[in-house]
Amino acid sequence: MPLTLMLLPPQHTRATFRKLSRQMAKLAAKPAPDNVHKFRTSSRRVEVLVSDLARNHSGNDRKLLKLLGTLRKTAGRVRDLDVQCAALHSLKIPQEPARKSQLMRTLAEERAKREKKLAKSLDKATVAEVRRRLKRTAASLSIPKNAAPLTLARRKLTDLEMDPGNVTERTLHQFRMVGKRARYIAELAGKDAEATRLIALLHHMQDVIGDWHDWVQLADRAEKLFGGVQDSALVAALRNITRAKFRQAVNTLTETRAALAGKKPTSVIPSGRQPSRQRSKADAAVA
Repeated sequence: MPLTLMLLPPQHTRATFRKLSRQMAKLAAKPAPDNVHKFRTSSRRVEVLVSDLARNHSGNDRKLLKLLGTLRKTAGRVRDLDVQCAALHSLKIPQEPARKSQLMRTLAEERAKREKKLAKSLDKATVAEVRRRLKRTAASLSIPKNAAPLTLARRKLTDLEMDPGNVTERTLHQFRMVGKRARYIAELAGKDAEATRLIALLHHMQDVIGDWHDWVQLADRAEKLFGGVQDSALVAALRNITRAKFRQAVNTLTETRAALAGKKPTSVIPSGRQPSRQRSKADAAVA
């Protein structure tokens, strides 16, 4: 079947590959926060095209996905510290200013170390290899003519199990991870009105859950430095914030699912925190 008859315009898919190639070069030249973030989102969009929509995967495709996954995880560790620094900077409390400054220095120092590791992973040979494999995959990408991004995006979300009356941290992590991929898939539907609505819902859900996740990471880091809420007013303030943001995230997830199903949201009882070991596994999956 001619490529022009696909539901996904070839110029759209090629642009996705070109954008990632440009972001690779920018990130290698300067691992600034904006470049780190754009590389990660661009790489996810390419991964969605290749892993979720392509008909077959060549050896080149599999190697490309593996390279992108490794680089995205390394960049993700830098990105986590960028958003934690921004969150801490926005925190306006009079208690323990010295500890707040100490935490900011700790984040900045670790960010510098992570940036060096990222720069090392983005040597000229690796960047050249990724860009070369991107060109090969873009040239050979074969997407079935009946590929329906909107249907696939919705299916990813409906396949997730959720107890409507009891949302846990694990639930939020799952929807945060899958919601990203679903949104990127829906974006491929173009200017379709239903796709636009779905993208807006998922983007809002992702932002709210992501904001909660960022503050949880910041609070965990502060607790490692200064002890629990009984030992530090800063930690106590951060835990209060994470609890409020957890409730907001649960409500947003419930409202989003109800909106997608055309129903009114039901009442939800936010569950307590999951064990840290389970959070770590979930974080690794999203990185």
